Amino acid sequence: MRRVGRVVRTAQGLAILRTDDPGDDDPDEGTLRNEIGTMVLDDSLEGVGRVVDVFGPVDRPYLAVTTDHGVHLPSLVGSTLYAR
Repeated sequence: MRRVGRVVRTAQGLAILRTDDPGDDDPDEGTLRNEIGTMVLDDSLEGVGRVVDVFGPVDRPYLAVTTDHGVHLPSLVGSTLYAR
């Protein structure tokens, strides 16, 4: 499991994440470039949703995540999310 980033806002029914800074050892650590469809989990390992878009700066992009049914979107703001 790897840390993806923090939910910074919601927009049009999506959770918007800012990806973490890439690590010095692994330039792809913390990012999900070209991984649309990746399952995103919260810190209790419950499924939150799936990545539907990657946008913004190449070095630290934003991710748009569509949430699973029953996930309360506003409560995700400020949460750190993870991927398998």
